Order: sequence, then C-alpha cells, then structure tokens
Amino acid sequence: MWAAVIGAVFGYLWWQGQVRQLATYVQETREELKKCSWPTWVELKGSTALIMVSIALMGAFTEVVDRILYFIFFVL
Repeated sequence: MWAAVIGAVFGYLWWQGQVRQLATYVQETREELKKCSWPTWVELKGSTALIMVSIALMGAFTEVVDRILYFIFFVL
C-alpha cells in the first residue's frame, strides 16, 4: 500500500519536473562546495577550543549574574 502511494507521489513529481529540478539543485550545490576553502585540522582544533572557552565563559557570566539578581530580588 505505502509503496503504491510513494510511487504515485514520485510519479507525479516526475511529471511536474520537480525531480529534475532537485537533481539540478544537488549538482549545483556539489559544484559550489568544491569551490569552498575548508579549514585545516589545526585551524579546526583551534576554532573548536575557542568556542568551548567562549561557551564556558558565557555560562559562568550567566551564573554569576543569576546569583546576583537572585540575591537582590529574593534575599534582601
């Protein structure tokens, strides 16, 4: 049953030209990705470390501000 439904949908999309447009889109996307400059392993590790440190600092800042505001609004 499901195979017939999927086949009918695929056939309709083929008839409308959507499958060809999708194939063209995928081909053009692959061509564009070949033009990209990908980071080296060292650059990737450095960027990952920088992001991890940034997230830790942002978390610590949020925790400190949260504790200060809690103290101001609920303790005093």
